[in-house]
Amino acid sequence: MAPVKQLVLSLDSSEGESEMGNPIEPKSNYCSSIISRVVERKNLLRALKQVCRNKGAPGIDGMSVDELPEFLRQHWPRIREQLIGGTYHPKPVRRVEIPKPDGRKRKLGIPTVLDRLIQQAIAQVVQQEWDGEFHDNSYGFRPNRNAHQAIRYLQERLCEGYHWVVDCDLEAFFDGVNHDLLMEQLKEKYQDPQLLKLINRYLKAGIRIDGTTVASVEGVPQGGPLSPVLSNIVLNQLDWELESRAHRFVRYADDFVVLVKSQEAGERVLKSLQHYLSDSLGLKVNTQKSAVDRPWKRTFLGFTFSRKRGYKIKVADKALIKLRTTIQGLSRRTRGHSLFQLIAELKKTLLGWKAYFAIAQVLGPLRALDKWIRRRLRSYVWKQWGRSGYRRLRALGVERQLAWNTAKSAHGPWRLSHSPALYYAMPNKYFKKLGLPQLAA
Repeated sequence: MAPVKQLVLSLDSSEGESEMGNPIEPKSNYCSSIISRVVERKNLLRALKQVCRNKGAPGIDGMSVDELPEFLRQHWPRIREQLIGGTYHPKPVRRVEIPKPDGRKRKLGIPTVLDRLIQQAIAQVVQQEWDGEFHDNSYGFRPNRNAHQAIRYLQERLCEGYHWVVDCDLEAFFDGVNHDLLMEQLKEKYQDPQLLKLINRYLKAGIRIDGTTVASVEGVPQGGPLSPVLSNIVLNQLDWELESRAHRFVRYADDFVVLVKSQEAGERVLKSLQHYLSDSLGLKVNTQKSAVDRPWKRTFLGFTFSRKRGYKIKVADKALIKLRTTIQGLSRRTRGHSLFQLIAELKKTLLGWKAYFAIAQVLGPLRALDKWIRRRLRSYVWKQWGRSGYRRLRALGVERQLAWNTAKSAHGPWRLSHSPALYYAMPNKYFKKLGLPQLAA
């Protein structure tokens, strides 16, 4: 049975109702209006489907998404009563560090699967309450908004004459959020002690590092469903401050840029922002990564802009290099996979990458990358053929002398991957027929 269907049955289990009452309807005498919406059946089922779709690693209890249905059948009514009664206590998150492109590490906090479910249910209600108050120029983690819209908005402002960008990098934003300031913002919106208490407990649930639980006195750990909406609430104040100053800006989560018409104006804005973020939001600007610069020299959400082509959208070099590195790992000549297996793996990677970077308007770098990938595959195949290279080339229609000269060449696979014989044997349409996507198509 599919995991989502199992989860739905867990909440609708007739056995659970007969033993413990209806797990969807409140049993306690009092339930705050917001908490009642959090544990409302439709909201919970939507949260369950999202958690199941996201999968993810287990938290500190080791429970996987697949194990959650049986756990809910046995324990959900009791957990629901704890949520309604204000006695539920989240477990600490599991610390995981993943490498970043600049060599540093991004710290993630992985909640238990159960806490991911509850966080997702809270996030859906809080998002609905707050979304109407968020600024139009905020595009991250919001319904019907995405990074492509942020990039196009930025492009429009550049074409209007705002040819300088203030690229302001927040240092370790998710780790540095001030809990007190965040809770004050939430209290202005909600007069709901149960909801506020539950969110505060998630903020202070602690972090499990090498078997030891460390207190979380600040920050919103990346990795939980509640973190994105809380980050938008924290930075919403920044958005409206920029609006009050009549700035053109765009923000996606903690990445944001302000557009100005001169370098002098940009320097003033950057200095002013440093003071505002520190004094009003308790956030620190990374001065080494922040700068006032031309847009074609900066990267935003994996994109940059072409100076020579009227600010057309272009994939940033870092994104291209990262994809190359991934492809090099998949197409190592020592892996021993068949060409069909390799292309199937590449297809998954390339289609996902292409779905995000499809709005790029400068296609030259993508054509070059397509050409490099095909050459990489020719090299891979030639290495696999080994001593049968001559016979294989002949079978694919290569003329006898050319096939013989290529097979007896002292050059290595990469050099020969650029040879006329391999181009004739495996032309572009050969890989297209096998299902290899083209990034520049």
